[in-house]
Amino acid sequence: MSLFCRVKPFLFLSCSARPTRSITLSSVEGPRYPPLEYRTLPIYFRQDIVSKYAERPALICRQERPRTHGGPPSGNMNVRSHLAWDFHEFNRHIHATARGLIALGVKKGDRVGVIMGNNSAYALLQWACASIGAILVTLNPAYQLHELVKALNVVGVAHLFVVPRLRTSRYVRGLAAAFPDLRYSAPGNIQAASLPSLRSLIVVNDMSDPKDYAEEVEDIKSVVDFREMLVWREDGSEQRHFKELVDSHHSDEVINLQFTSGTTGKPKAVSLTHLNLINNGLSNGRCMRLTSDDILCNVPPLFHSHSIEFIRLVLGNLAAWLHGACIVYPAAVFNPEAIVDAIVQERCTALHGVPTHFLGVLSEVQKRHEAGEKLDLSSMRTGIAAGSPIPIDLMHQLINKLNLVDLTVAYGMSDPVSFQTTPADPITKRVETVGKVQPHVKAKVIDIEGEIVPVGTPGEVCVTGYLLQKGYWENEEQTKKVMCVDPKDPSTTWIHSGDEGIMDEDGFLRIVGRVKDIIIRGGENLFPVQIENALTAHSSIREAAAVSVPDAHYGEVVGAWIVLEPGTTMTREDVRKAVSDRINPQNAPAWVWFVGEPGVTEELPKTASGKVMKHILREWSKTLSQDNAGLGRVV
Repeated sequence: MSLFCRVKPFLFLSCSARPTRSITLSSVEGPRYPPLEYRTLPIYFRQDIVSKYAERPALICRQERPRTHGGPPSGNMNVRSHLAWDFHEFNRHIHATARGLIALGVKKGDRVGVIMGNNSAYALLQWACASIGAILVTLNPAYQLHELVKALNVVGVAHLFVVPRLRTSRYVRGLAAAFPDLRYSAPGNIQAASLPSLRSLIVVNDMSDPKDYAEEVEDIKSVVDFREMLVWREDGSEQRHFKELVDSHHSDEVINLQFTSGTTGKPKAVSLTHLNLINNGLSNGRCMRLTSDDILCNVPPLFHSHSIEFIRLVLGNLAAWLHGACIVYPAAVFNPEAIVDAIVQERCTALHGVPTHFLGVLSEVQKRHEAGEKLDLSSMRTGIAAGSPIPIDLMHQLINKLNLVDLTVAYGMSDPVSFQTTPADPITKRVETVGKVQPHVKAKVIDIEGEIVPVGTPGEVCVTGYLLQKGYWENEEQTKKVMCVDPKDPSTTWIHSGDEGIMDEDGFLRIVGRVKDIIIRGGENLFPVQIENALTAHSSIREAAAVSVPDAHYGEVVGAWIVLEPGTTMTREDVRKAVSDRINPQNAPAWVWFVGEPGVTEELPKTASGKVMKHILREWSKTLSQDNAGLGRVV
């Protein structure tokens, strides 16, 4: 059965304890309480959050200036050094953004792409798009240009919001260089043959030097400045249209698209609805026991592989805001020094990240302790970690050094979280299992014939319930491969995860293997097909196979097995460069083995039909990386 989207554990505080009952078959159903929420996100936000918590802190962006988006004077919670909004001010900016989208010509159902780090504009677009019925498309800023273009065209992005630069990427200049039509098109009326759906390019100026910003957008006539797009007047036609739209939505409408390349390497966009997002945000906020007194340091960048984006979008932003809690962005990109400063100075109670992020934060804390600095981390208590299963040693460090006493483990796919543990479980259970099934969710473990297996027996994990997404965007063929109607109950559709799990008699689920071969490096999904395509495009490489190799820092890294063309030679660094030159650099292999070199197999292991047996390569990779004193290591 096909992999839907590589399932990865999420870590977070659990809900109240559930009664234990022994089961004999690997089939469970979560409780039906609290009832599901059928209001849309903007209605819930207006009725249950802004009305109750208007003067409570909502969003703190420590890297942004007060009044960064202009508009009428703002109290900024009496903070002068950086942006600080209460829910009233946050809501006022959301409405100005929504009116601006309407004035720009954004219609209900339009796809709105976003390429940014962690900033207030991204937060505003998350709510403003949902308010007017536009569909937010989260895009990875690490995309190469051809990857970005493919993603934009797959879902027909009509309006693209970008920052001028992020790390080494220059989005406006890069797009303008590749598509000269952008230079000469009128704002809101882009005409580029290679981007047939794109109409608007909106730039969020997050640069401190006006000259630098002018350099990035100079001579590109299609650019719209985000500040100039906002509509602050509340007595115009945009406000009337805004009110009409907010009240017209339904909970089953798609409001978010998130990309997963799956095992084919072709981009597919997962379609998520108000119902999916609001209920998982509420459920997991309850599980973290969030209140309006909490302050979440949301570390994951607002892009990444799907599961981390879901952590950021739902278990981070939405889970906090739907409970009146505050979000803190320490910096636009991952910055351990800024994170530790934010935790201490903002008195954060929660921290989100992947294991690699947590290791960076722990290292920064250790460095400061060694320098004699006294850090008060007593406000911390919980958080979410996504990505590879968190090692027990790291769990102990997070509890003992960061005071994250309520970290637990949970499991989710391209749909929201379906399983989680509780803080009351022994720490080994919180690490070795992904807990019990969530409310309003059903799950089963099946064999190759589709039959439910006895407890203690491995099989493929399948889930159903409110969390089912609405399929891959305009890709019925791929959707049908992973969303299957139950032959015994046509009213039920199951997602087939592609992961192998074992359920015990108490309903705890343990993930023991992968049906497919995605590599999880530091919490990010890397797809072997893409890596292998990049490798075999090199003239000296006849055949390549990419597999995961265990790594103490990242959890897993890429290992590449290379068959060279006769008479050619390459260094390991050459192989790494062949990947980093074509796709995201994080895909570049950390280990390279040339078939036939001393100590390495003479040929790739294959099935009778000629398919490479990657499970064997993974075992060989593990052994070689451990036993041969670095044979094959690139860096």
